[in-house]
Amino acid sequence: MADKDAFYEHKEFDLITFGETMLRLSPPVNELIYKSDTFKKHAGGAELNVACGVSLLGCRSGIITRLPKNQLGTFIKNRIRSSSVSDDFIIFDESPEARVGIYYYENGAYPRKPTVVYDRKNSSITKIQESEIPSDIYGKTRMFYTSGITLALSDNTRNLALDMIKKFKAEGARIAFDINYRTSLWDEDTARNAIKQVLPYVDVLFISEESCRRMFRKTGTLEEMHREFCRDYPNIRLIATSQREVISPKIHSFGSTVYLKRLDKFYREEPYREIDVVDRIGSGDAYCAGVLFGLLKYDDAQKAVEFGNATCATKNTIFGDLPVSDFAEIQSIIKAHQSTEGQSEMNR
Repeated sequence: MADKDAFYEHKEFDLITFGETMLRLSPPVNELIYKSDTFKKHAGGAELNVACGVSLLGCRSGIITRLPKNQLGTFIKNRIRSSSVSDDFIIFDESPEARVGIYYYENGAYPRKPTVVYDRKNSSITKIQESEIPSDIYGKTRMFYTSGITLALSDNTRNLALDMIKKFKAEGARIAFDINYRTSLWDEDTARNAIKQVLPYVDVLFISEESCRRMFRKTGTLEEMHREFCRDYPNIRLIATSQREVISPKIHSFGSTVYLKRLDKFYREEPYREIDVVDRIGSGDAYCAGVLFGLLKYDDAQKAVEFGNATCATKNTIFGDLPVSDFAEIQSIIKAHQSTEGQSEMNR
C-alpha cells in the first residue's frame, strides 16, 4: 500500500511500555471528594492504559513498572493480568518505604469541572534501578512507549527512560512517545528541555496543539507545526494530535489529525460528536492505544485515525481508567460511525 511503513517485524511483544501504575480512588458518581465517606478503587496510569488498550484490540503488550510488595501492589498486578497485559516485567519493591502512587478523581457536572488530587510523591517507581530491568528485554518488542509523565516523576525515571529509549532503538524497536504534559508535575521550561533529549529517537509522536504552541512555542496551522517537528527531528515518522471539544463535563466531541511524513499527508475522519461522557480519565491514553494498534496491526495511518478515535470515544463511556472494549466492539463502532444509514437502538 502507498501509505505503508515498516512496523511488521515479528517479535515476542508488539508493544512494551514503561511508566507508573497507580491506585485511583473515586467517590460515588457526582459526589465530592471532601464530602464522600466511600471511595471505589481502580488501577490506572498512562502507560498501563495504553498497554491494556493495545492488548484488548489483539496485540501482545507488556509493561515495565515498579510496585510495592503488599496488598495494593497485588491488586494492581491482578488488574494488569486481567487486562491481558504481561506482568513479566513488574518489579516489586520490598523496602519499608515502598508505596503506590495514589490519585483521587471527582466527576464533574456542569458548571462544576472534574477534579483530580494527586498523592504520588516518592512512589516506588521513582526509585527504580537499571539493574532491576532484564537485560534481554530490549530485543523483545516491535515498539516501545512511554510518556512525559514518566519523565516528570523524578530525575531517576527521566534518566532511565532516556537510556531505555536508546537501548530499545538500538535493537530495532520503534519508539512511541506522548508529550502528555502535566502542570502538577513540572513546569514547561523543564519539560521542554527534557523532552528535547527524547525527540531525536522518536518514531511516533503524540502531541496536543496546546503543547505545540505553548511548550514548544511553535506558530502557524497545526499542519505547519507538524511539518516543522518533522524537519527539526527527522526520525519522526508520524505525528498524532487529538482534538476534543468540551461542551460540558458530560458531553464531548472528539476527532484527531495524523500526519505521515513519508507521504506528506494528513489523515482525518468525521469526529465523534456529543459523546455521552461517563468518565474521561484514560480516554487520551485509549486514543494512543488505538493509533498504535492501527500501526502495529495494519501499518496504515488511516486505520490509526479510525481506531484511535473510536477507542477514545468509547473509553469516555466507561467508568475507570482502563479501557474494556475489544476488537469486535471497536470494529462495530467504527462501522456504525462510518455508516450513512440509520442505526439500530440496541445490540441484539
